Amino acid sequence: MSAVHNEQTKLLATTLNNIAVAYVVIGFVTPMTAASFGIATAPSMHVENAVFTVVRLCTGCALHYGARRALRSMKP
Repeated sequence: MSAVHNEQTKLLATTLNNIAVAYVVIGFVTPMTAASFGIATAPSMHVENAVFTVVRLCTGCALHYGARRALRSMKP
């Protein structure tokens, strides 16, 4: 039974980590890259946009931390 539990835990951790990567790429990397290259359609970096960018980065980090915590419940 512990093998099934471990595989389900790995699937949960992988899913959480993939969502975390999506948050970081879409919410942080993409706007920063667009702004640094001076793309005309990039959102302007006002205070509220910068706050949302940092919130998305922190959300991605929190999800990644949650995935790491999920892996701690694996059984030997």
